[in-house]
Amino acid sequence: MTKFNLSALTIACCLAIGSGTVAAATSKAEYKTAKDEIAAKYKSDKATCASMTGNARDICMAQAKGDQSVERAKLEESYHPSYKHRYAVRVAQADATYAVAKEKCDDLAGHDKDVCVKEAKAAHVSAKADAKLSEKTSDANVKARGEKADARKDASADKRAADYAVAKEKCEPLAGDVKANCIKDAKARYGQS
Repeated sequence: MTKFNLSALTIACCLAIGSGTVAAATSKAEYKTAKDEIAAKYKSDKATCASMTGNARDICMAQAKGDQSVERAKLEESYHPSYKHRYAVRVAQADATYAVAKEKCDDLAGHDKDVCVKEAKAAHVSAKADAKLSEKTSDANVKARGEKADARKDASADKRAADYAVAKEKCEPLAGDVKANCIKDAKARYGQS
C-alpha cells in the first residue's frame, strides 16, 4: 500500500471509531483528506434525511449536522492537539446532543414538551460545565488549587441551576399551595434562593 493510501485508511479508521482521537498530530495531507471525507459523509447523511418528512427529517438533519460538527472538532484536535481543542470537541458533542434532543421534544406538546426542553437544556448545561471543568483542571497553566476548586464550584452551580429550572417547570401545572410547596422544595433541593 502506498503511504498516502495507508494514511487515508488510518484517518478513515479513526473517524469510523468516532470516540478516540489520533494520538499523534495529523499531517496536512491527512487533514485535508479527512476534512473531505467529513464533508462527503455530511452530504450523504443530508441526502438520507431528504427522503424523510416532518419532525423525523428535522431530527435526522440535527443528527447529521451534529455529527459533522463533532467530527470537525475531533479533526481539529488531532491536527492541533491542545486543551482548547479537546474542550471544543466536548462542547461540540454537547451541542449536537442538545440539538437532537430539542428536535425530539417537538414530537411532544404542552407541558410535556416544556419539561422535555428544560431537561434537554439541563443536560446541555451539565455537559458544557463538565467540559469547562475538564479544560480548567487539565490545563497545564493551572497551578493553584483555588482555581481548580473555583472551576468545580462553578460547574456545580451551573448544574444545580439547570436542574432547578427543570424542577420548577415540573411544578408549573400545579396550583395554589401545592405549587408553592413544589417550588419551595425545588429551591431547597437545588440551593436556590
